[in-house]
Amino acid sequence: MKSPFGKKLFLVLVAMLAAFFFAAGTYQAGRVATAGDSDTYEQLRLFASVLDLVQRDYVEPVDAQKLIYGAIDGMLTSLDPHSSFMKPEDFKELKVETKGSFTGIGIEITLVDRVLTIVSPIEGTPAYRAGLKANDKIVKIEGKSTKNMSLIQAVKLLRGPKGTKVKISIYRKGWHDIKDFVLVRDVIPIKSVKSRLLEKSYGYVRITNFQSKTSDDLHKALKKLAKEGELKGLVLDLRNNPGGLLDQAVKVSDTFLEEGLIVYTDGRLKEQQMRFTAHKSGTEPPYPVVVLVNGGSASASEIVAGALQDHKRAIILGTQTFGKGSVQTIIPLEDGAAVRLTTARYYTPNGRSIQAKGITPDIIVPFVPEKEKKDEESEAFHFLKEKDLEGHLTGEDESKDDSSENKGAEEKSDKGGKDTSKKADEKPMDNQMKEALRILKAWSIFSAMQK
Repeated sequence: MKSPFGKKLFLVLVAMLAAFFFAAGTYQAGRVATAGDSDTYEQLRLFASVLDLVQRDYVEPVDAQKLIYGAIDGMLTSLDPHSSFMKPEDFKELKVETKGSFTGIGIEITLVDRVLTIVSPIEGTPAYRAGLKANDKIVKIEGKSTKNMSLIQAVKLLRGPKGTKVKISIYRKGWHDIKDFVLVRDVIPIKSVKSRLLEKSYGYVRITNFQSKTSDDLHKALKKLAKEGELKGLVLDLRNNPGGLLDQAVKVSDTFLEEGLIVYTDGRLKEQQMRFTAHKSGTEPPYPVVVLVNGGSASASEIVAGALQDHKRAIILGTQTFGKGSVQTIIPLEDGAAVRLTTARYYTPNGRSIQAKGITPDIIVPFVPEKEKKDEESEAFHFLKEKDLEGHLTGEDESKDDSSENKGAEEKSDKGGKDTSKKADEKPMDNQMKEALRILKAWSIFSAMQK
């Protein structure tokens, strides 16, 4: 016997589905019903029956909103690693984060085979100073196992008031035991642009992520470098940059391009098919540029690298990038929650899809820590890539053998020792920066010979 409550739930869910389609821009007035619609309604009926069953027979009373939120979250996370459901408090936190600061320990995290994994620590943060590294596995947070923990749940546990402590248990490849780190939370000011002169007339700019003020900060940094003298070349460092806002990636690319396509997106709907072009106004002088990338360079970083590479405006140096070439649209819902939904793919000006492939550098130079032991030089560190994520959106040519492109593109490891990655305001340069500087100097010499 069917419960009248289940019938009401079914009607409510149908209304919710229609509202969701409208919010996502997919609802079309006067649309003719199809066989697919009928199947959707049947599945909603099944869902309503299960929801009714749980509420009637589960061992303890369960809040209806908790069940609905859980169902929506499960539906979205089953699509790909980047689609997700954000509760009202999570959506507020996202809006705060993109403005440039939050309190926490300063790490980018993701799920790899359902294990909470560090993508990269943010420079100058408690996590960075403690020596946490890319690919570290977070096994516990405050003694609580992270098994089956969502990213949102993990972020909530890691963040907190400034000055408070949080204990995390880390496993790193090569370790025999799990190691505990006690970190003091701090305000994480995401200062996305750092700059200095490497040598006279040769500048260095590092972009750590793309947030609302990144392009403005970049222009300020370039003006400051120009005051030191005319630039003969620039190293633009996008290594371990996990991405951020699309419009900022476009503006950063526009800074170095006078005209032409920067990036375009392609999705199922017309409004998801966008093209972004460069403008002559505000373009930097045509000095040589070398862009540094690695496996931690993702999304917006790949857009910039791909645009400058396709326009022959810069040499890309380093190792294969992450390969996140999908567009996520944030769709607010009525109750203050939001849906983060993958709606399109990115393409470089020449029509290359970044998804699950990334950007292949013009010159492959693996990172080699200065104090690396000789017996470790042959061991490669595998940087987490988009194609490694469970359920990732398939790349258009992912079935092809990319081994020739990736050959020699592995990252070297820095096991057990002191963190040898350099801050932008430190004088020592790593091997990739040194190689970039040598290329810029050679570029300058050859240009003078041609003249």
